[in-house]
Amino acid sequence: MQGFPQSGVPGPGPASDGLAQLQATMHAIEVACTSIQMHINPAAAEATILSLCQSPQPYQACQFILGNSKVPNARFQAAAAIRDAAIREWGFLTADDKRSLISFCLCFFMQHASSPEGYVLAKVSSVAAQLMKRGWLDFTAVEKEAFFNQVHQAILGIHGVDVQFIGVNFLESLVSEFSPSTSSAMGLPREFHEQCRRSLEIDNLKMFYCWARDAALCVANRIIESNSLVPEVKVCNAALRLMLQILNWDFRYNNNSTKTSINVFSAGARHDTDSLKRFECTLVQPGPAWRDILISSGHIGWLLSLYAALRHKFSCEGYWLDCPIAVSARKLIVQFCSLTGTIFLSDNGQMHKHHLLQLLSGILDWIDPPDVVSKLIECGKSESEMLDGCRALLSIANVTTPFVFDQLLKSIRPFGTVTLLSSLMCEVVKVLTITNTEEETWSSVARDILLDTWTALLVPLDSTGGNAMLPPEGISAAGNLFTLIVESELKAAASSALTDDVDSDYLHASVSAMDERLSSYALIARAAIDVTIPLLMKLFSERFSRLNQGRGVIDPTETLEEVYSLLLIAGHVLADEGEGETPIVPYAIQTYFADNIEADKHPVIALSSSIIGFAEQSLDPELRASVFSPRLMEAVVWFLARWSLTYLMHPKEIREGNCDSGHGQAHQLQSLQSREVLLSFFGEHNQGKLVLDIVVRVSITTLMSYPGEKDLQVLTCYRLLHALVQQKHICVHLFPLDSWCNLAHAFANEKSLFLLNTAHQRSLAQTLVRSASGLINSEASNLYVRDLTSHMATYLRELSSMNDLKIAAQQPDIILLVSCMLERLRGAASASEPRTQNAIYELGFSVMNPVLVLLEVYKHESAVVYLLLKFVVAWVNGQIAYLEAHETALVVDFCMRLLQLYSSHNIGKISLSLSSSLLSEAKTEKYKDLRALLQLLSSLCSKDLVDFSSDSIETQGTNISQVVCFGLHIVTPLISLDLLKYPKLCHDYFSLLSHLLEVYPETVAQLNGEAFTHVLGTLDFGLHYQDTEVVDMCLRALKALASYHYTETVCGKTGLGLHIAGLKDPGGNLQEGILSRFLRSLLQLLLFEDYSPDLVSSAADALLPLILCEQGLYQRLGNELIERQANLTLRSRLENALQSLTSANQLSSTLDRINYQRFRKNLNNFLIEVRGFLRTK
Repeated sequence: MQGFPQSGVPGPGPASDGLAQLQATMHAIEVACTSIQMHINPAAAEATILSLCQSPQPYQACQFILGNSKVPNARFQAAAAIRDAAIREWGFLTADDKRSLISFCLCFFMQHASSPEGYVLAKVSSVAAQLMKRGWLDFTAVEKEAFFNQVHQAILGIHGVDVQFIGVNFLESLVSEFSPSTSSAMGLPREFHEQCRRSLEIDNLKMFYCWARDAALCVANRIIESNSLVPEVKVCNAALRLMLQILNWDFRYNNNSTKTSINVFSAGARHDTDSLKRFECTLVQPGPAWRDILISSGHIGWLLSLYAALRHKFSCEGYWLDCPIAVSARKLIVQFCSLTGTIFLSDNGQMHKHHLLQLLSGILDWIDPPDVVSKLIECGKSESEMLDGCRALLSIANVTTPFVFDQLLKSIRPFGTVTLLSSLMCEVVKVLTITNTEEETWSSVARDILLDTWTALLVPLDSTGGNAMLPPEGISAAGNLFTLIVESELKAAASSALTDDVDSDYLHASVSAMDERLSSYALIARAAIDVTIPLLMKLFSERFSRLNQGRGVIDPTETLEEVYSLLLIAGHVLADEGEGETPIVPYAIQTYFADNIEADKHPVIALSSSIIGFAEQSLDPELRASVFSPRLMEAVVWFLARWSLTYLMHPKEIREGNCDSGHGQAHQLQSLQSREVLLSFFGEHNQGKLVLDIVVRVSITTLMSYPGEKDLQVLTCYRLLHALVQQKHICVHLFPLDSWCNLAHAFANEKSLFLLNTAHQRSLAQTLVRSASGLINSEASNLYVRDLTSHMATYLRELSSMNDLKIAAQQPDIILLVSCMLERLRGAASASEPRTQNAIYELGFSVMNPVLVLLEVYKHESAVVYLLLKFVVAWVNGQIAYLEAHETALVVDFCMRLLQLYSSHNIGKISLSLSSSLLSEAKTEKYKDLRALLQLLSSLCSKDLVDFSSDSIETQGTNISQVVCFGLHIVTPLISLDLLKYPKLCHDYFSLLSHLLEVYPETVAQLNGEAFTHVLGTLDFGLHYQDTEVVDMCLRALKALASYHYTETVCGKTGLGLHIAGLKDPGGNLQEGILSRFLRSLLQLLLFEDYSPDLVSSAADALLPLILCEQGLYQRLGNELIERQANLTLRSRLENALQSLTSANQLSSTLDRINYQRFRKNLNNFLIEVRGFLRTK
């Protein structure tokens, strides 16, 4: 499929095959494209198009189709074929060929700029951009300049508006190709893309911006002066889009600062750009080289004037705000709000301040006055301008501090920017309250953007937090806003109590569903904490009084929903989330109540005590039945868990820790006194033990008095009780409490707790065992754990010794009880610590035989088998590092018996004769079991890495590597290639396999032939897996295998021995050895298949020892590749490349770090040189 070039443009392919052949090719492609559109034999049509893309040097045929076909889709496919062929064959195209292809594409889309088939022009433009990038590092500066001169002439408008538009669009495609996040795959290393990116950013990006700016400037007046829509609009819009795209570039090489060192002005800089939650706001930091065109030239003033003029001109046209040019202009204005860094002078922020003030002045009409803007939107005006105004405020908040943000507006208005932000938010909240809909509206979007703006302003500026930089006027505005927010939330809560909509989001929202929004509310509340805490106290008091006075007379539903909402709000205001760290008292609470030294006058103590007192009322059965619904108890438990982590029984050293080093000594002392009053009130010598007792009793109540309430029990087990035991200073005070003893007793004896979800029972067991850290010594801890868990071991031992076990064990109640016990055992095992290790070991040891008996009895009950395996995994994982040699031998023996027993029951169990649904279910069950077994083997492996025992396991004749390999030998036959398609199982399997081959290659080599072949067969499967991480693990395993064999044989040893020799297949034919097969497979992957460029280094590390092991085969494979090349030029290049692969950069035959590095570089160069033309069919 080759032909002659259109319009006299030379083509790089061979001579013309004749006009008839070209027309036949074009006709075939046209028919194929039409067939696909009409759904007529699409497979054959796609094959025809694919043949064009895959044929060698199809450029002239494609050019002929582009120049002569009347079918737009055929021209589109021809452009795509040029791209695919050129990228594939780039390595052997001459310099003239490369330039010719790019020139053809540039000329084509400029000559056809007025064509109605815009998608064809866009495709040709994209192809030109991709080819230009592919040759970017090859082309000289003069050659690049020649291309760009053509484009610049087009953008200047010399050839008309259509050509001007397509020229700007080409630059948009080019910038997109050079940006890593939007670049097209070319099968090249990441270094190539990074070099291209760097070159464009330093040498061309600013020039492109200037061209786009000039294009917009030259058509702007025509647009403003015209009374109707003119063609210049699309040019201006394209230029604005290109400028926005360039400002979205991740500047790296033109910038002397980092993203977090934002040089703003007098009040300091923000360092919290990662705090945004809903709406991304990318900081623009192009560096000082851009100052002249972005700041000093008046460019921003022109942009604001252009938008204002067009806005005024089309003020009567409601649609205009959403037309492309308006949207693009606003987006560019908003992006300018994010401009920061060294582009501004170091003049104490004056240049930056002037820049932001200029932008803020331009956007004020979009958002101010808020009530007028809101009414216009409700009357039908587009909300897009108002939302962009909110985004602009968000961008400004991210490059300033609260003080600077507020001061910006005061130079032109009688109030600050924070007041404007508060007014906007108040208006949005009012609209949301009135509409009260669950659908997304403009007001809900605006609320989220504005909340992000508050978050950006109020998130702590340093480790101590605080909002001291917010001016008094801003604090007052924040207080008024929070009051309105709370009123709105209470109205929504009250109305939800009366709704009949069972699908109401508010009614069914979980405690954590609104966490993100409530966290932002809390920041606003803390900005005016001296107002908001008393407000919450007042609202709680009113609701509690209403409940008490109206008991039995007034329906409490509305009030209870309001209390539910208040609990969530108060919990966020008083305390931060404690996941992963110990939360401290919020800085605002410490500082604003510094004068309230007496506990009875401290608002936070009063509010906390009030809520805890309310929670205590749930212990009264009568009140619990009439007031404390499961939903309300969820909020109570959630609040107690969050509050306890911050305030309950903190020891003095923690209370005096976290001191604010950023303020004066007097201020620090005042803050420390306030915190001391607050925390000591709930400390061990004051009300702490009483509160702790209430919390534990509430926990028991939720677990025993609310059967079937899964969400409530999740919060109790996983949040509240975990919050208590994860802190040792609380654990110390748990055991003297009767309530905690009652909980432990109930756990062992109360039937109601056996009715909990089994996962909750596991969590409860884990919590109770973990609390042993609060006991005085290891002996007491072990005694407590033995007493707590003895019922589990006793039950399983008695059950396993029953004479009629096989019959009794199948009863549903017995199966349920066994499941409960196994989950409890698993929970206890997972809570093992050094001080309780003896008791947990004894627990597991005592049920070894019962576990094996139950595995035999329940071999057809997959759910029970899985629970049993997970217990063993948890127990071994927690114990193995501490076991002495004789104990390790016992555990290893137990694990091997378990593996053998499981294997004997499950080999061949998945039958292909099952229905597809049953087959899928069976595979899922096996997948879960096998993951557990692999985790068990991995736990055993860890003994060689972490071992706290006093003697070596070798004294008992235990070799962990042999044990694990034996286990792998048992498990591997159960792992089919179908099961390896489960991502988690696949990851665990290859993680274990790569570890074994990297650490114990000599042991793996001792596997019998069948097991070794199966293991290596799965390795071959993993090499072609879609997950890059799995492929990387397989390459590491392959490197370990081949390098082990090579180093052993160099020393005169056998290495992998007989495994290297080829085996006979069922037909008696000799097959290749294992390393030979992998050498062939890896070369096939690298040269002819698709893979991530990130894998090239790992592949090089595996390929080098394979080549050294199989040098003869490597030579034969290289010769085969060379002989297949009919093109003499390509054959010569391939010969040279193969020679360089194993000799360049002083490569030697050793396997040291330097040699691996040299070979990585060689392989990269080799692939760039030959991969393209080798893949050409």
